[in-house]
Amino acid sequence: MSYLKPYFRRFGKPFAVAILFLTFEALCDLLQPTLMSRIIDVGVKNKDLDYVVRFGGFMLLVTAGGAVAATLRNIISSHVSLNFGTRLRSDLFRQVQTLSFDNIDKFDRASLVTRLTNDVTQLQNFTNGLMRIFVKSPLVCIGSLIMAVRLNPPLSLVLAVVVPMVAVLIVFNMRIGFPLFARVQKALDRLNGISREYLSGVRVVKAFNRFQYESDKFAGVNRSFQDISSRAMRMGAIFSPSIMLTVNFGIAAVIWIGGVRVDQGHMQVGHIIAFINYMTQILFSLLMISNVFNMFVRAKASSERIAEVFAERDAMTWSDKAPQASGDVGSVDFRNVSFAYGGTESVLRDVNFSCRPGETIGIIGSTGSGKSTLVSLIPRFYDAASGAVIVDGTDVRLVDPKRLRERIAIVPQKTVLFTGTIRENLLWGKEDASEEEMLHAARMAQAYEFIEATPEGFDTRLGQGGVNLSGGQKQRLSIARALVRKPSILILDDCTSAVDAKTESRIKAALREYAQGLTCLLIAQRITSVMDADRIVVLDNGEIVGSGTHDELLRDCRAYQEIYRSQTGKEAKANV
Repeated sequence: MSYLKPYFRRFGKPFAVAILFLTFEALCDLLQPTLMSRIIDVGVKNKDLDYVVRFGGFMLLVTAGGAVAATLRNIISSHVSLNFGTRLRSDLFRQVQTLSFDNIDKFDRASLVTRLTNDVTQLQNFTNGLMRIFVKSPLVCIGSLIMAVRLNPPLSLVLAVVVPMVAVLIVFNMRIGFPLFARVQKALDRLNGISREYLSGVRVVKAFNRFQYESDKFAGVNRSFQDISSRAMRMGAIFSPSIMLTVNFGIAAVIWIGGVRVDQGHMQVGHIIAFINYMTQILFSLLMISNVFNMFVRAKASSERIAEVFAERDAMTWSDKAPQASGDVGSVDFRNVSFAYGGTESVLRDVNFSCRPGETIGIIGSTGSGKSTLVSLIPRFYDAASGAVIVDGTDVRLVDPKRLRERIAIVPQKTVLFTGTIRENLLWGKEDASEEEMLHAARMAQAYEFIEATPEGFDTRLGQGGVNLSGGQKQRLSIARALVRKPSILILDDCTSAVDAKTESRIKAALREYAQGLTCLLIAQRITSVMDADRIVVLDNGEIVGSGTHDELLRDCRAYQEIYRSQTGKEAKANV
């Protein structure tokens, strides 16, 4: 819970003011049964109308004071809880952004969404409740006990039996409830995960006509969520009536014992009415306390899930003082690099190669050979398990990732576009890019023609993920976004797979002109995409099995020969 300390400091004062108004409201509620008792036992008994009017006026003033305090408390509590929820959600989102891929991979994506939304809302509601009923209920309960004992000590023995019984019920409620509500949140994670997966792959579902399969899968997860939620709700449905029954038995005992004592002349009628009012206040306070603990159990489960994210610390370290580049700008060196994702076998083993500025390096290999993993070490998405990745003559582990990534542009294998205009998506590459720079990048990426063909040009709005564009158009926009940045290192991760051969050749020709003095790493599945690169690196099962020009590899590298044969249907023959 230590992550909540900054919020205590920030919202502590208005919270205390809300509690102050709440305490005043509770005192007003506690005074009313006593005033009513005086009116009955003195004013009504002695037929003193002035006394009744005077104390009735006091009751009205007390009620008005309580209403004003309640109104102010509601305003403050709503303001504090909403601001707390907003700040917590923003800080949690910022924390997720600061984590490395290694840290984020520990959480399911749907779970992170649930923590950012539902779990934060649970804490926000609990905070609001603390300033409205959660603190008031114990105050009223304790105050009613004190006033009842002060009013008639012998009759208060009933409370000595009722209150411990209710306390035992509440403790059982908490012990059983917490594991259940923790499971409810995990079931909600699974429900969100299935929904997210379906919505992101809805086109594939339609294409393969798998509606029934997806419906059955969702229904299964939905039923699981319903069953676990029902068990949690059933627990509340049992404990709340049990508490009410226990307190009502106490009220019945007060009426019976009080009636006997009034008949014997040991007690006044007003005292019984006041005592019953205090018992009623205790009943509702205990019910509220029971609900408080139910909400506390939910909030505790949510708080622990949020704390797990805040507890994650980016394992990546770097020097606060930016090291001076000791090599050529744009140079990349892999020195005995090995890497494995958490808990898996090594994906890369003893990788060694260098890229010089102005060089275009093609990287090719079978699916799963580690091509994308290899280039993800350059912008430091992950750190090498052993060896070193050197950029501009400096180990990337000594450089602030933000500063490192300013020099690198990536076109990922899976094209990612954001909701907004084409212009806004291109400006992701460089926020202050001029119109001329955007036009130049679009032309090089062969995207200018289709952009201009749209009614609104660069101001055309894109749906989520660029759903209103074809795969090739999305890839070309992604390339243009990277080129706008004018990086010293350009990484193209199989980014022309959806583009026809003619357009790809034009993009490559533009890149050759653009890439003068620029280090370009080109990952591809098609051998035709890399065959004219300055040098080609062949990966197989995480190891470099060949490096050289197209002709050299055709002559000397068996893996490259097999790729060539499988894609062209021809025997590998080098031009010698």
